[in-house]
Amino acid sequence: MSDFLSSGDIAGPGDWDGLERSCLTCERCPLCDRRTNVVFGVGPRDARLLFIGEAPGEHEDREGKPFVGRAGALLDDMLKIIDLDREKNVYIANMIKCRPPGNRDPLPAEQDACMPWLRAQYTLLRPKITVCLGRISAMALIGGDFKITRDHGKWFERGDAHFVALFHPSALLRDPRRRPETFVDLKALQRRIREICPETYA
Repeated sequence: MSDFLSSGDIAGPGDWDGLERSCLTCERCPLCDRRTNVVFGVGPRDARLLFIGEAPGEHEDREGKPFVGRAGALLDDMLKIIDLDREKNVYIANMIKCRPPGNRDPLPAEQDACMPWLRAQYTLLRPKITVCLGRISAMALIGGDFKITRDHGKWFERGDAHFVALFHPSALLRDPRRRPETFVDLKALQRRIREICPETYA
């Protein structure tokens, strides 16, 4: 596992509203110069599940919400398969809160600058299950040697924190052949939810 849970670098006040206000004015890296909106996160703030992508794209930057557009619609379909909903029982955020130019991968310095916001969200939420969407977030949260084609669907635990990674919805749009594997991973996720946080489906 990475040191994501062990770092003490927590940004902002210790409540959701204060944290969001601070994040919306963040200037910790040069991405702030090009953004339209900071993409803080959406979902119930008592959710037991946290889904984490890598960074906002064009649609997310415009709307200020994570996972909109085609990738967002596919993520919503994936959630629906296992009776999850971003409005009801899942919190969704990105590692990086501002869009990298041209939707490129976030640079290490950008990840370092932005990670304290995600750690603070994690600390406030205290999810039972964290789902990394794609290799970038999996490498940062689970481990630097993580390979999404090899390790998707595998579970990693630290104490009572459970981590797993799925293919990013954008990757599934590019390569639909990965969808059957993702369906298997989703059903395994559903079983794990019922085991350790059945209140998600209450």
